[in-house]
Amino acid sequence: MQRRTEFAEYARARQGHLLRTAYLLCGDPHQAQDLAQEALTNLCRFWSRASRADSVDAYARRVLVNAFLANERKLKRERDTHIALALDAPPPRSEDSDLRLELLAGLAQLGKRGRAVLVLRFWEDLSVEATAAVLSCSVGTVKSQTSRSLVRLREVLGADWVGSMPAE
Repeated sequence: MQRRTEFAEYARARQGHLLRTAYLLCGDPHQAQDLAQEALTNLCRFWSRASRADSVDAYARRVLVNAFLANERKLKRERDTHIALALDAPPPRSEDSDLRLELLAGLAQLGKRGRAVLVLRFWEDLSVEATAAVLSCSVGTVKSQTSRSLVRLREVLGADWVGSMPAE
């Protein structure tokens, strides 16, 4: 019973964060809700293992990213579909909503691994090593994926964005 209480407290406290990360990964609010729910379900199933991890947040993030990647493999959506879904998403409540929509559209044009790397590195602010751990790949892979994905994102977004994007 205590495990359920522990998990319920964690889920209540972190579900919003997981939902935001899921939205950044997939670009669709409905799919993001499904991903966050799937991640929480999987986290609940393995809560005894997750609660013993060095960082429950890191464990949850990995579960979420794995759910995203599995879903992408299963659905195999075309890039045009991603762009349409990202543009149909409700704009964030911000004066920079147009910029955010452009960025989401640009992210939607990246491959799923490249998108995951950029979201983890620059939105979640994870180190190269932490990103490699979440994606179960080498540090070198994260570095090369980051570099290639930033180059591609710059190509997609155009010259106006170059000055505001992180360096490779």
